[in-house]
Amino acid sequence: MKKNRFVYVGVALLALAFVILRLSAPAETTDYSKNENWAYFRIGENKSADVFLICPTVDMNDEENMSLTDEKTKTNFLGALNMERGMYEGSARLYAPFYRQAAMRVYAKPAAEREPAFKIAYADVSAAFSYYLKHENAGRPIVLAGFSQGADMCYRLLEEHFRDEKLRSRLVAAYAIGWPLERKLVERAPWIVPARGETDTGVVVTFDCEAPEVSETLITPAGVRSLSINPLNWRTDAAPADAAQNLGACFTDYSGAITAEVPGLCGAYLDEARGVLKVPGLDTGKYAPIVPGLPVGAYHVYDYMFFFRNLQKNVADRVNAFMTK
Repeated sequence: MKKNRFVYVGVALLALAFVILRLSAPAETTDYSKNENWAYFRIGENKSADVFLICPTVDMNDEENMSLTDEKTKTNFLGALNMERGMYEGSARLYAPFYRQAAMRVYAKPAAEREPAFKIAYADVSAAFSYYLKHENAGRPIVLAGFSQGADMCYRLLEEHFRDEKLRSRLVAAYAIGWPLERKLVERAPWIVPARGETDTGVVVTFDCEAPEVSETLITPAGVRSLSINPLNWRTDAAPADAAQNLGACFTDYSGAITAEVPGLCGAYLDEARGVLKVPGLDTGKYAPIVPGLPVGAYHVYDYMFFFRNLQKNVADRVNAFMTK
């Protein structure tokens, strides 16, 4: 009888361990052989490079991860991509997967508790990128691009996939805008290289904008320093760039149309302590933070809009530099 009891207990413990493992493991990844799981797929002809574009956070629902059957949120997802695509589509074919991104509510949690939702999001992004490499890339130059959560996903792709030297040789640049590139990541994955100038290739271009008086945000908390670059003068020190160097701020809608364009809107300089991009002289009331939890003066949602034409030109310049090299 005692022996049978031990057997029952053992079976029960094994069953419990199986349940725990199932609950903690990421859900099965999305099938990227299906067209409906791509927001963009092979859009654009006669381009010398490809861009793999990763959407920022659009899921405002009360859930951990976006449902890929939620057509309303997928419409917003596509709209957010359309707002950015003008910076890239002149230089590269477009690929962008729908993925089970972490919902906005996840960012209200302590950083350590966000990771399960991000792991699910990244499982999809990684699977989509692997499908793209196997079936579409054919050795072509690659631009990685993402804003906010999309930038975070870019870093994860760089860390996992681009440790391969052959793949690294195809990287034009990663435009990981709106999420800090921390030194600890670069030390852990030394093949991830911060941009140092205007046309270096195989590098990461990143920055996040704030008014001078802002001291921390959930994007770049106190104590975090990003290895950023100024998109106006392409310097990594605190040298200020004048508004005259701003080729045009472009404000876009969900169709991708430019609803307003303002050359010379603002200058910018890098904060040496935190690596954020300080944007002086703007009316903070006119450029509200919008994202829950961000303070007045956090210009995160305008990161690429403020410097749209400079970024557009820079993508073309880096692709040309890569092809020349």
